[in-house]
Amino acid sequence: MRNETQQDADMTAQVVSTMIAVPGSVPEAAGGSVSGAADGSVSGAATAALDARAIGGVIKWFDVTRGFGFAVADDETVGDILVHFSVLQPHGRRSLPEGARVETLAVQRGRGFQAREIVSIDLTNAVEETVRPPTSPDRIDPIAMIDAAGPFEAAAVKWFNRLKGYGFLVRGADGSDIFVHMETLRRAGIESVEPDQPLRVRVVAGRKGPLAVAVEEELG
Repeated sequence: MRNETQQDADMTAQVVSTMIAVPGSVPEAAGGSVSGAADGSVSGAATAALDARAIGGVIKWFDVTRGFGFAVADDETVGDILVHFSVLQPHGRRSLPEGARVETLAVQRGRGFQAREIVSIDLTNAVEETVRPPTSPDRIDPIAMIDAAGPFEAAAVKWFNRLKGYGFLVRGADGSDIFVHMETLRRAGIESVEPDQPLRVRVVAGRKGPLAVAVEEELG
């Protein structure tokens, strides 16, 4: 089932890249980046808003890495509805599990319908993925450990490798290294960091040393 779903994701990613996007809402298939509207005009956006339809559906898969997924519409004539993570942000989410029910305001694009807005989310019949036990510090789920973390404290970026998806901070209190994962930064709305950049961080004792479970940018 999982392999079949992944193949579906790989094939439809190519379709997604050809769809016309509302501003900042559709990823490119290869890099997962956000593309803009076809002409960037205000009139085009206004027209799309008027054409939005209320359509309900059920999530059949969602790829967190690519930042999008598809819902099977209740109306069989509609087919699948593209759901980009940007329309989930008002609900405090970046993804949806298989089986989640969504009520959308959707617009028709060149290759199908795309959710312009998620009106509601029902997780009653959702199938959450099984959490695998961590095998190394970078595989630990920081959210699960946040209750054991101390208060925010000063730190600075030592180095960070976007390709590897992790890096280290320098603890302001004693100069020790703190492991930080890319997803921890993303949850704070931080897409990139530079060496010596000041941050505030909550830390727990990981199996191989201090581990950042929450970060925020230093204000002022």
